[in-house]
Formats: sequence, C-alpha cells, structure tokens
Amino acid sequence: MTNSNEQIKFWQDNFGKEYTGRNTFSIKELDRFYLDTYGVTRSTLNTEFLGNLDKDIKILEVGCNIAQQLRHLQQLGFKNLYGIEIQHDAIEKAKSLTKDINIIYGSGLDIPFKDNWFDLVFTSGVLIHIAPENIDKVINEIYRCTNKHVWGFEYYSENLEEIDYRGNKGFLWKNDFCQLFVNNHKDLKKVMEKKIKYTQNDNVDMMYLLEKV
Repeated sequence: MTNSNEQIKFWQDNFGKEYTGRNTFSIKELDRFYLDTYGVTRSTLNTEFLGNLDKDIKILEVGCNIAQQLRHLQQLGFKNLYGIEIQHDAIEKAKSLTKDINIIYGSGLDIPFKDNWFDLVFTSGVLIHIAPENIDKVINEIYRCTNKHVWGFEYYSENLEEIDYRGNKGFLWKNDFCQLFVNNHKDLKKVMEKKIKYTQNDNVDMMYLLEKV
C-alpha cells in the first residue's frame, strides 16, 4: 500500500524529474506523439470535447507538470487557465514556457481553491498515479472545485488494475475513472466519453467530459 506522502515524495524526487525530462514536448511534438500513439492528435481531441465551450471559462488542470495541456488549450483560444503541480522543478519550467497561465504548487488531495471556483477542472494522465485508497478524495476535490464540468484523459480498464511502473510498485493503476466520478457524485452526467485505442498494442485510454446537473 502506498500512502499520499510516499507518492508525493516519489514525484518530487529524481523519478519525477526524469519523467519531466522524458515528457517535455512542444505543441507540435505532443500532437505528433498522440498521432503516433493513438492515431489522432491531442488538438483534435481537445476540439472534439471542448470546442463548443465558451473560451472565457475558468479552467484548472490538476497535475499540470510543465503545462503542455494548458498550452494546447491556450492555442485553442481558452484564456483563463490555471494549473497546480507538486513537482517544484516542473512548476519553474512551466512558468518559463508559458505566458498568461497561472501555475502554483498544489495537490489534488487538497486543491487550494474555493468551492465551485472553476467552470472546468481536468486531469490528463494523473488519476492513474493516485493510490486507490486516495482516489475518492482526489475525485471529491475535483468535484468540489468545479461548478460545471469535469474533463479527463486517463488509462482505462473496466476494473481496478495495478501496473508495474518502470520497476516500481504502487504508483500506477488503470480504472474506469469516468465511472468513479459518476458513482461518487450522482449529479454528474456523462456528456461525452471516448475509448481511444493505441496504434501499436491493445491498450485503451479514455477521454470523458462530465457535467453537473
């Protein structure tokens, strides 16, 4: 079993720094990575899921790392963008790479914003790294901070499944995170969900958009 302090230390230590080094892309490079991995660009997915939303809405990314996804949204026209991240080096790098995006230290276990402060709160490859004993708390924090939408892109499995993560145990899980949100909060309805298969293997990820009703 991995507690929250162990997970935070894991990501703030050398492993987290190495992760950032492996996953530093420009907008074009990230689109190319998605195209090679899924057969569709991240820009296309963003437009499909968020293209009809008002560009003035207030958006928070939980676990933004160097703000690659936020920069994509900025390119799409969204203006009020915020990110929280637990890795200090990633925060500094994000600040050097961005303009007019608000990035601060913060954890999904205790999001440092008021209830309903945002119109949309999202994660991208973050919930998969939250230990099962902590996942409900993070889901509840995301729900608390949004007044309307929850958006996510995560590894998918019908049931909880732990995965070895570069030789480390207790740091990576697949699940149906979309359904976990709905199970925890009955006033969330699914606006859109899409299972996205990998081009080179049988793995599947899921993007989903939920709305408070």
